[in-house]
Amino acid sequence: MPTPDVDATEKATPASSVEYSAGVVRLGNIKPAAPEVEEATPDITGKGEDLDKKSFADFGVTDPIVDALEDKGITHPFPIQALTLGPALDRHDIIGQAKTGTGKTLGFGIPVLEDVIAPDEEGYEDLLNPNQPQALIILPTRELTKQVAQDLRDAAKYLSTRIVEIYGGVAFEPQIEALQRGADIVVGTPGRLIDLLRKGYLHLSGVENVVLDEADEMLDLGFLPDVETLLSRVPENRHTMLFSATMPGPVVALARRFMVQPTHIRAQDPDDQNQTVNTVKQVIYRVHAMNKVEVVSRILQAEGRGRTVIFCRTKRTAARLGEDLTARGFAVGALHGDLGQGAREQALRAFRNGKVDVLVATDVAARGIDVDDVTHVINYQCPEDEKIYIHRIGRTGRAGNSGTAVTFVDWDDTPRWSLISKALGLGVPDPLETYHTSPHLFTDLDIPEGTTGRLPRAKRTRAGLDAEVLEDLGGSSPHSEGRGRGGRSGSRSGSRGGSRGGSRGGSRGGRGRSSRGGSAASSDASRSRGSRRGSQDGDRTLNAGKGGRSDRGTRGRGRGEHSQRSGSADGGAAGSAGAAGAASERAPRARSASAAARAASEALEPLR
Repeated sequence: MPTPDVDATEKATPASSVEYSAGVVRLGNIKPAAPEVEEATPDITGKGEDLDKKSFADFGVTDPIVDALEDKGITHPFPIQALTLGPALDRHDIIGQAKTGTGKTLGFGIPVLEDVIAPDEEGYEDLLNPNQPQALIILPTRELTKQVAQDLRDAAKYLSTRIVEIYGGVAFEPQIEALQRGADIVVGTPGRLIDLLRKGYLHLSGVENVVLDEADEMLDLGFLPDVETLLSRVPENRHTMLFSATMPGPVVALARRFMVQPTHIRAQDPDDQNQTVNTVKQVIYRVHAMNKVEVVSRILQAEGRGRTVIFCRTKRTAARLGEDLTARGFAVGALHGDLGQGAREQALRAFRNGKVDVLVATDVAARGIDVDDVTHVINYQCPEDEKIYIHRIGRTGRAGNSGTAVTFVDWDDTPRWSLISKALGLGVPDPLETYHTSPHLFTDLDIPEGTTGRLPRAKRTRAGLDAEVLEDLGGSSPHSEGRGRGGRSGSRSGSRGGSRGGSRGGSRGGRGRSSRGGSAASSDASRSRGSRRGSQDGDRTLNAGKGGRSDRGTRGRGRGEHSQRSGSADGGAAGSAGAAGAASERAPRARSASAAARAASEALEPLR
């Protein structure tokens, strides 16, 4: 058995007399390493002073929102909220940085709700485009989109503000109908937002507030071109807020391209300068792949264990582990990319409602699970890097609660883990070898002696996944055939080839396939349809040239002066003309070929 470093084994005296093994990270010994990429220096830092004595009303939040938050038991702002509310309510562009699980959603949600004018409020009819979105919130995953939309609805309980969520993996029609009924705030993933924008159902010319949440994740997932497309359709006199858990210098430089003199805010306790949350007990073990299920089965029977999230690196591993744990008597739900959106939402609802208390998920879910009472996170497979590790363990220890994060490191993953440990300053480069019979496993995680790998029948009290209704949310519709990138885990059938501009012979002016209703069409027709679809974009037709409300002036070029892109009205017309020209050029060639064939036939006739 390897001998851990002395620094890693020194024990910061715990509140109890329990002697922990070398697998438990000593928070007092964490020595953060300098990041490889230097982070930008924030303009405002701190944790907020005397927040337990201040309410949201003290920061200028109006009564309807304050009352709605009180109904949810939220009375005092978290540090990131306290530092953000002042500048955000004054419409200063903001780069907000705080650890995962520290309340960033309300940090941007409250200013957006305060700025949006609801249909029954004075001044609504004077808007640039009444009944069209006034705020756009862009998120990387479907699960996070639903969570943020629900948080905004909770805060807007006493307002008539209409909040519409737009994400992939489900039918287009309900989302189109919601937009046609009217939307004040749109929360969505980049792929589906662009699909509806191209089809002319989503109009962004009246948007005055833009939020990019989990921006580092969107950049990592390759959504930057989509974000640029969306921002190019929004008036330049918008109010922009960018929030993220990690903020390296290159990300900040990229964000500044879309912002006007942004204020960089970082909320962090001076006594907690680590990248991970101090309230999370971190345990790292080296576990053999063949023994992991046995170890997990015992951890799930620890004293005081509540909801638990188990992260896997692959979809196949997540599915297999879910089946194994279910067979052992645990109430388990699975969340991974091979599941349809209905099944994914079923698993999340069952998890939140307590019908299952174990959720096996891939990393796609790490950004969307926001349940305050998750007590344990288990990294069944070693994370790829320190960023993924931070976001995984950020599912526990949320909103000031404590939690436990257990990470399994296989022998092959030891070099990767040593880099993560060094980057985060955990001091555990060589994890402690552990099996399901190891005495320190039971001591470290408060597992009763004699616990086996199966949950006793007397403790199988959860209703289970099947007790939650599985909704039929539809798939790709005949109109859409979407990009399959809303949340980056759409169905494979709506794959990149068919989604990035239709069939391969089609025009890039449109985002769907070249045929509707399943009928095949010629490439000329698909080009024409793609061009017409691009010209339907409502941002090019509604009140061109104006930007923002009349009482806020028109600083910036406004929507009407944006540079033309493919799919614009002029570009669409040019595309149609080009398609027509191409057709006219091809037609003579086709006739010539036909004439040549007839001539050859006539020449051969005497020989027959």
